[in-house]
Amino acid sequence: MYLNHFGLHELPFGITPDTSFIYSADAHQEALNTLLIGLNTGEGFIKITGEVGTGKTLLCRRFLATLSEDQVVAYLPNPMLEPRMLLLAIAEELGLKLLGHDNQFSLLKQFNGHLLDMAAQGKKVIICIDEAQAMPLESLEALRLLSNLETEKHKLLQVVMFGQPELDQKLANPAVRQLRQRIVFHYRMPGLRQHEAGHYLAHRLRVAGHRDGEVFPPASTRLLYRLSSGTPRLVNVLAHKAMLLAYGEGKTRVSRDHVKLAGRDTEGLPALHWWQGW
Repeated sequence: MYLNHFGLHELPFGITPDTSFIYSADAHQEALNTLLIGLNTGEGFIKITGEVGTGKTLLCRRFLATLSEDQVVAYLPNPMLEPRMLLLAIAEELGLKLLGHDNQFSLLKQFNGHLLDMAAQGKKVIICIDEAQAMPLESLEALRLLSNLETEKHKLLQVVMFGQPELDQKLANPAVRQLRQRIVFHYRMPGLRQHEAGHYLAHRLRVAGHRDGEVFPPASTRLLYRLSSGTPRLVNVLAHKAMLLAYGEGKTRVSRDHVKLAGRDTEGLPALHWWQGW
């Protein structure tokens, strides 16, 4: 690739969530603060939503990294499960061996005993669900029933959901209105703001080892931001392709033309109408 050409030790604009490249944009920090405040209250559901590519999974991993040893997490990255399988998956994550899987009542009773034991040990249980928009309505209701488990003063677990805007549409269904009312804290993640784009690019390049010169001049950064609408994943895709084009020409700075060509080769850009006349 172009690593030696730009003085890098790894690719700076991969699309796999990597916590070593975390850039604390304003929205990212606000979302993390919402999670931590919600967690400290010990009540209800916490919901984080955002469009595809805005960094929800990266935020989820950063959030999980902040948890202490007295917080026990059941993390479900793929919750497209019917109610019984959802409960079994959560139990497995919590290290609970359920006996008799015939009915939901039996499962909830065993959950309650296990959660009471953990509470007696000073453990706080958190169910963290990524891609929550994929959950069937019946499974969302099962999750609400699980969240009913409590002592006289405290809930025995908290639920944190990360999802695309389709999650909000699903929660608008009257069938899950009781769950919707229990969402105490929520945050909608936007993309990068325009003034953050240059800092974001420079940060990722620096983490990847770049030390000498400016790779993305202001004009190229502005165009890249406009084409991507600030969606971090699209910023990464465009930046990677534009750097490949610059490398192919033996240049160490990415021009507007490189960004334009990268944009022409990228599907799913919000600003497609912009290309007319190029």
